[in-house]
Amino acid sequence: MLHLRIHPDNPQPRLISQAVERIRAGDVVVYPTDAAYAIGCQIGNKSAMERIAQIRGLGPKHQYAIICADLSDIATYAKVDNAMYRLLKANTPAVTTYILPATSEVPRRLMHAKKKTIGLRVPSNLICQMLLQELGEPLLTSTLILPTQELPLDDPYEIEQQLEKRIDVFIDSGLGTLTSTSIVDLSGPQPSVIRRGVGDVSAFE
Repeated sequence: MLHLRIHPDNPQPRLISQAVERIRAGDVVVYPTDAAYAIGCQIGNKSAMERIAQIRGLGPKHQYAIICADLSDIATYAKVDNAMYRLLKANTPAVTTYILPATSEVPRRLMHAKKKTIGLRVPSNLICQMLLQELGEPLLTSTLILPTQELPLDDPYEIEQQLEKRIDVFIDSGLGTLTSTSIVDLSGPQPSVIRRGVGDVSAFE
């Protein structure tokens, strides 16, 4: 496992580039977000996604999400009309994942099996933003919660101890946060708040 210690407020571009190279090579990465640490890989990499599902203990009905630098990619991956786009623009970046109807660009294995939806999030975390901008595409992402645990892993020492042999890259920015994102389903006729986390969902109630 490549352990990269990256400063949360002043990320080292050389280390960001190193992480991006490894992601492009198909590696599974654990990285900080503006909520808890997350685990991710390239959207199109089936074997990396299967490894994440195994680490997290995710079943076939899990709703996967992608994390984007901004909304410029949204039309590629989600079907949104102008009114929805304006609503999202006014409420991103945010510690909220939005469930949206997926386009045909999204691999079927990432969509919800029945609803054909995809989760989408735009973070404000600086390391996350630099990672996504250098990668030039969204990342498949999932909160770093192990099957036997209720809360996300937030201690770099614990992450290394428990996942050293199972992940390829760990972007360590110090102690994380145990907070989870809010989840808002925008795929139906009316917005529906699925989970109340730290993201402000008042605009959708």
